[in-house]
Amino acid sequence: MFQSKHVFFEASQGSGQSRLSEILGAFSYALDLTEGQPAGHSIRACWIGTQVAMALGMNGEELRDIYYAVLLKDLGCSANAARVSEMFAGDDRELKHDFKLIGPQPEDFGDFIASGVGVGATPAVREQALCNLVQNGGEIMTDIMATRCSRGADIARQLRFSEDVAQAIAHLDEHWDGSGLPLGIAGRDIHLGGRIALLAQVADVFYSARGKDAALAEVRNRAGSWLDPELCAIFEKLSGASGFWEELALDDLPEQLWALEPAAQYVTVDEDYLDDISFAFGRVIDAKSPYTAGHSERVGMIADKIAEHLAMDEQGRRVLRRAAILHDVGKLGVSSAILEKPGKLDAEEWQIMQSHAAHTTNILGQIGVMSDMAMIAGSHHERLDGKGYPLGLDERSIAMESRIITVADIYDALTTDRPYRKAMSTEKAMAILQSEVGVAVDPRCFEALQFVVAGGLLE
Repeated sequence: MFQSKHVFFEASQGSGQSRLSEILGAFSYALDLTEGQPAGHSIRACWIGTQVAMALGMNGEELRDIYYAVLLKDLGCSANAARVSEMFAGDDRELKHDFKLIGPQPEDFGDFIASGVGVGATPAVREQALCNLVQNGGEIMTDIMATRCSRGADIARQLRFSEDVAQAIAHLDEHWDGSGLPLGIAGRDIHLGGRIALLAQVADVFYSARGKDAALAEVRNRAGSWLDPELCAIFEKLSGASGFWEELALDDLPEQLWALEPAAQYVTVDEDYLDDISFAFGRVIDAKSPYTAGHSERVGMIADKIAEHLAMDEQGRRVLRRAAILHDVGKLGVSSAILEKPGKLDAEEWQIMQSHAAHTTNILGQIGVMSDMAMIAGSHHERLDGKGYPLGLDERSIAMESRIITVADIYDALTTDRPYRKAMSTEKAMAILQSEVGVAVDPRCFEALQFVVAGGLLE
């Protein structure tokens, strides 16, 4: 087996402690969905990056910063999804997946545009997109990368990470030779964490798509251009060691990675930190669409007000608020071409849209301290009459917390702009909700919402 410098710690049994790496590692699967990458991409990249960092002699807080910078390198990826879908006239997840597999030369990008833009679109839409990219491609790509990198750095700060982690994420798309974006900086001006993260990303993208030989060949091909040649030499040496690729393919790699978390064994993830993590990933979710800015936080706030009126205890409200904020985390796996569609979804698109609820349950279900709210968050499209999704639950099995989120979600959706309609007035939204009482909407939750709205508690 590959002899990595694994450091194993015994699990803390304290009720106030959880493994931060496990919590954020589970959320990294949502980032993989957004980038169109195979499940576990962020975890495999983190493992590769951490091996490289340890080979450089890094340890303690310095190593911990690299670990989290690589694991969370795609924190800002949802922020440019709608723009990618619009500018390239296609499915942002497929476009992002294919973009990471193009070669390092300018002509490779040209080939990508010629073959990838407007797939499935009308000839007129495709031609318009191609013309725009030919004329404004540099500006568009700089803006797309700047949005991704700056948003990712900001969310890393919200997650209480150091400025080194934030800067590493901000520099992810910079290249050793200065050809990267958005800053065009070169060499050692690029944060070391950013250089390691890009190397790990390239290695895993090609490993997952084409195998270990392709990964190694691609790293060699980009050494000195995209990638720091010293880091590439370290990676090549590591990859030649017995068991390196076998360990990367292990089913229990996530557990191996949690054990690798350096420095302070377990970071204490108390109730306040769990709130911060929920709010931070709420921002990731809402950045997926320009129409959902602030939606997750508002649903959390509305749900909390309803729960307070229903006399739910403080801790129950806190858990509910997190579940409400994270109820749409599964939408990170839905193409912006579907989320932003101005017209009615066809049957296939609607099936994909509905899948977000199951994704939400699956993602939150992997997080020990949040597993109790996975079904609560993932059931927000269930109906009392049993005609909801994804499980077709009815009034006998839908938790009160889920019913509260349903009312809060519908109210906020109706009273804000959507691609297919303008925001409705409060009066019209409440009339629509009232018509669904006893069918899709719980009567007690609706009455509580009436009280909250009438009292001006949402203003």
